[in-house]
Amino acid sequence: MKQTLTLFAAALAATVASGAVAQTRGVTDTEILIGGVHDLSGVFAAVSTPAVNGANLYFDEINAAGGVNGRQIRYLVEDHGYQLPRATQGYNKLIERDGVFAMLLNLGTPHNLAHYPLMERRGVPNIAPLTAARAILPEPPGMNFVSFSSYYDQIAAGIQYLHETTGATNVCSMYLPTDFGEEIALSSHETAERLGLTFVDETSHRPDEQDFVGAVSRLRAAGCQIVTQALGVRAGITVVGTAKQLGWDDVHFLTSSAGFLEPVAMVPGGVTDGLFASSGWQDLRARATEEEPAAFIAAYEERYGQPASGFAMLGYTAARQLVMALVDAGPDLTTEGFVSAMEGLDYDDHLLGTHINFGADHQGANDIFISEVGGGQWNTVTSIPGDM
Repeated sequence: MKQTLTLFAAALAATVASGAVAQTRGVTDTEILIGGVHDLSGVFAAVSTPAVNGANLYFDEINAAGGVNGRQIRYLVEDHGYQLPRATQGYNKLIERDGVFAMLLNLGTPHNLAHYPLMERRGVPNIAPLTAARAILPEPPGMNFVSFSSYYDQIAAGIQYLHETTGATNVCSMYLPTDFGEEIALSSHETAERLGLTFVDETSHRPDEQDFVGAVSRLRAAGCQIVTQALGVRAGITVVGTAKQLGWDDVHFLTSSAGFLEPVAMVPGGVTDGLFASSGWQDLRARATEEEPAAFIAAYEERYGQPASGFAMLGYTAARQLVMALVDAGPDLTTEGFVSAMEGLDYDDHLLGTHINFGADHQGANDIFISEVGGGQWNTVTSIPGDM
């Protein structure tokens, strides 16, 4: 941690010492370069693609209005397909060759963790990464800024809710053997122990796995009553559908914010009805009649010709956070001034349906919303403000 703080201080000192605005990386008199490494072709493409669209929608609005302090924002995106070697190529290109000022909405827990040292060495802030892993926000947080509650806290809250409302006592987990999956499995184990429940069994899976009959049958035989998920989007849907095909109807599947997508709820035939999600924001479609969600949905669908999703909303609001900080940092833009401005953001985000206040800990919000699929949409069943 001491080394992390030293690197951060060195990066900021280098920025301040550069003096002229033109020497701030990724910043010219007319442009600010922002980067993002995404999964546009792999198991989380349904997350990254709308998030990138949402961010570009907001940047286009800002650029059309004159930009930020006279500078246009250009968002450069690389696709890693949820593969770590390709992520390394993307980060190296954006940071070392393109020289971006900041990174926005980088997707993936292992991908962010592997490349944060590079971002820190080069003094590149990491804004609103698309992962809710606890490790993304170290102590001290350096230049990482996360918007929501962690996977660990989300799963813990979901298990407790299901135990208290259904009486379920046997907990199991299905997960990818990555930092993302292992955090959710760990929360499942430790929450069960904390609540006096029984952790019964777990199964790990490949990102490209498609047949879950064996795993589902095994967990059913073990007597699982709550099954937490840390899988790809399609795999999570397949698991729930497989359980229903096998007639396993006395189990509660629980996913995190990574599986909290409209397409999951909208699978034809009610395949995912009864699936629970514990997330850090409220569903967009469930609030479609409210002023800001309605305006965003209309603008997004006019631009892209497809339904607006929750992750499109996250891309839009993350871009807005970044722009708010750029504005507050002033025309003489430096990394130090931008980080300070991010720490000072404190406002009600009516599109997200939560309050954002980054402060010194760099966590914008810690609310948890638990939802259940029914009628083709996510329906909020309870909310938990702040820390559990």
